[in-house]
Amino acid sequence: MLVLIRGAGDIASGIALRLYRAGLSVVMTDLERPTAIRRTVCFSQAILLGQVTVEDVTARAASLPQVEAILAAGEIPVLADPHCRCREALRPDVLVDAILAKKNLGTSITDAPAVIAVGPGFTAGVDCHAVVETMRGHTLGRVIWDGPALPNTNIPGLIGGFAGERVLRAPCDGVFRQVLDIGAQVQAGDIAGYVEDQPVTCTISGVLRGILPSGVTVFRGMKSGDVDPRCQPDFCRLASDKALAVGGGVLEAILQKTGVLKYGR
Repeated sequence: MLVLIRGAGDIASGIALRLYRAGLSVVMTDLERPTAIRRTVCFSQAILLGQVTVEDVTARAASLPQVEAILAAGEIPVLADPHCRCREALRPDVLVDAILAKKNLGTSITDAPAVIAVGPGFTAGVDCHAVVETMRGHTLGRVIWDGPALPNTNIPGLIGGFAGERVLRAPCDGVFRQVLDIGAQVQAGDIAGYVEDQPVTCTISGVLRGILPSGVTVFRGMKSGDVDPRCQPDFCRLASDKALAVGGGVLEAILQKTGVLKYGR
């Protein structure tokens, strides 16, 4: 079974890990210049680096003619194809929209026999067959077969007792310059980077588990980094509990929609 995932950021990569380990063939797409924050656990980095390994799974930058060989080698092809034009040639059994744009950027329920969307911006039964909830809490990872996911609140979920304070945001429009590396121990007030000449400052202490690379063009308020207050550097190299929970929901939806599971849809 071939699964095409739109997006290759941290949540999409957690989904890919779950599906790959369940024996499904996975192909991913992302921007030509990915803007993922948690770069150490994002398969999108293959586009920039040629190849990347997240946990025990390797992904490789690919053009459309290379996809079959990379799959045969037991790796995940990642295409710089933000509009997912490869879909017509690949004809996947399943399409998963895991861009997490909080809105539909062009996915249709007719794109594949099974179309699964992740997070707000989609309505199951209208523009996809199923939606998987991404909001932290009691319904995280649940499959919705009729209707939308919970609406976007613009408030990050609690980790270590902190929510919005964890996120580093661009203070102005401009070009981001990274100062600290992922995995660095930080204190409140430390400068993690700059946009033009304005500092991007940590508001809590912890471990910098994500940050944009230098050279990315940002807008004021754009998410540019993430501090984990649990102070566990090893977490920077592992898919998050949220990503794996969402991945489990996507796997459940695929198995039901494609008839591998004989109950449900």
